[in-house]
Amino acid sequence: MAVIHHTTLTPSKLELLTSWLPTQPWYEGDGRRPELTKAGGFRLDDPQGEVGMEFMVVTDVSGDRPVSYHVPLTYRGAPLEGADRALIGTTEHGVLGRRWIYDGTHDPVLAAQLHALFVGDVEAQDQNESDTPDPSVTRSFTGAATPGPIRPTAVADAPHATDIVADVATADGTADATVDGAVDGGRGGRLTMRVTRVLRPGEADSAGVADVLGHVAAGWRLPDGAEARGVFAVITDAPR
Repeated sequence: MAVIHHTTLTPSKLELLTSWLPTQPWYEGDGRRPELTKAGGFRLDDPQGEVGMEFMVVTDVSGDRPVSYHVPLTYRGAPLEGADRALIGTTEHGVLGRRWIYDGTHDPVLAAQLHALFVGDVEAQDQNESDTPDPSVTRSFTGAATPGPIRPTAVADAPHATDIVADVATADGTADATVDGAVDGGRGGRLTMRVTRVLRPGEADSAGVADVLGHVAAGWRLPDGAEARGVFAVITDAPR
């Protein structure tokens, strides 16, 4: 269970994201410095209790129309080896000390727990309260559940999204891909989890993704206070 500490972060998450977002290929600000507000999201728990995971929505109100971005974040007490390019920044936590904040699409712990959410093995947690499930986050999965662990092999940005490609092991932990690389029931294989980056109310940016097997949907707040809802991620057994 993740413990949510209501304390200070210096610099804040929004300050770090203000510098980081314009460097991303899916940012729609045309080089403009964003003006960000926190708009919603949810969390997942790390079974080992080491890595914080937040699926955060921030809305940029700097342009002619607001744009909401979905940024999965992981929080670590030490650097993640080999993930320098995914580092958003470091911050001083009022209780835990220095924390390394990463783009969670590059973090294998987040990838594993996102897959577990798709297949129904874990519950989404409230963004702001400890040990509190968030039933507003819904998920579906129409493929055969695969009991083995996943191993991320590649992360690539797509228009308005980021793809996490992973090998899926069999129940005994060995890789067993089919000829075409697809996930085959409990035998293992390969899958792609596409994380939506630019959120549209009621819409998933799944263009170009074949054979969608499931999705994760959640809500966020618009600048006028209205509630919006859309698809945060989809899963497919056809890697790009």
